Amino acid sequence: MPAPIRVLLADDHTLVRRGVRLILDGEPDLTVVAEAGDGAEAVARARETPVDLAVLDVAMPRMTGLQAARELSRRLPDLHILILTMYDNEEYFFEALRAGASGYVLKSVADRDLVEACRAAVRDEPFIYPGAERALVRSYLERLHRGDGLPERAITEREEEILKLVAEGHTSKEIGELLFISAKTVERHRANLLQKLGMRDRLELTRYAIRAGLIEP
Repeated sequence: MPAPIRVLLADDHTLVRRGVRLILDGEPDLTVVAEAGDGAEAVARARETPVDLAVLDVAMPRMTGLQAARELSRRLPDLHILILTMYDNEEYFFEALRAGASGYVLKSVADRDLVEACRAAVRDEPFIYPGAERALVRSYLERLHRGDGLPERAITEREEEILKLVAEGHTSKEIGELLFISAKTVERHRANLLQKLGMRDRLELTRYAIRAGLIEP
């Protein structure tokens, strides 16, 4: 028998992690070897523990699953990544692909789809939750017909990191320490965000971060 697929599981809800772990550990070819409560911890765990597959929730503190996926793709290009989310959202799906994920699984049907998605990811096969294919293909063809490509990012990856931390209530000094940049650089990015998004203050940035799925309401 080949060695089981080693899984890193990241979700900020302990009960969700426990339930997902029960599903995965119940399979002979899958084993959860590390857990994380946010995206930053997931990156750290993946760097210190040999894993084959990272299963990442989208909405987590400090660093979202999509941000963690981008970082993991850069640091560990051979690591397979799955996004596990409650959001049945086309924009998140395309963003997950951009971030390096090979699959997108809804939490509502994780008991049905997650095991198959894990196995597909490790075989380098994409996994799309059933029912999404037609809608995604139709939307993509409509964009091509209009002369559009995939939806563009409204803000840069660094701006997204700062937006999330601002919305979580961190000061510029705290954000600078977390991202290893100066507080002045944080303030400059924050000013750019306000201008780019046409907003006035932290409250409006927080509302935008909630709509974008960077933090939970």
